[in-house]
Amino acid sequence: MKRNVALVLVVLIGFVMQTTLFQTLSFGGIAPNLLIIITSSYGFMYGRKYGIVVGFFCGLLMDVFYGSVLGFYALIYLYIGAANGVFRRVFYQNDIMLPLVLITASDFSYSFVVYVLLFLLRGRFDFIFYLKDIILPELVYTIFVTVFLYPCILLLNKALENTEKRGDHKIV
Repeated sequence: MKRNVALVLVVLIGFVMQTTLFQTLSFGGIAPNLLIIITSSYGFMYGRKYGIVVGFFCGLLMDVFYGSVLGFYALIYLYIGAANGVFRRVFYQNDIMLPLVLITASDFSYSFVVYVLLFLLRGRFDFIFYLKDIILPELVYTIFVTVFLYPCILLLNKALENTEKRGDHKIV
């Protein structure tokens, strides 16, 4: 129960930070994608099913507040969570390289799918412009934020696991 409450709080705080704080800290209109970091992190920490649920709700938040079609972002985030859940078997808590690689691949995949479905199909064929002015800067910014945000998510989950193992009723 505590894990689910913490997850809801992490997703809501991540969404609010992505849409408010990091929009004001954007460079050239580019902000990091915190919901990709959260979806990917929970996917490879807890597996495919958890990644799917987290991804769906992260995407649903984006759909409700910023999407033009309900379910578009939910489906993209859902697939990202599922794809990251496959790597649960090779996840080690002390290794930061796997999370960085997976979050990088997830953010690139997300941006590429959004380009194809929202721009390319409307006849906007300038992929090089989109790649160098939107995808790569967002990717770099997301990786930079991941270095600081991922250890916080990991620490929270370690604390929750410790309280679950001990049966305590308060979070350390």
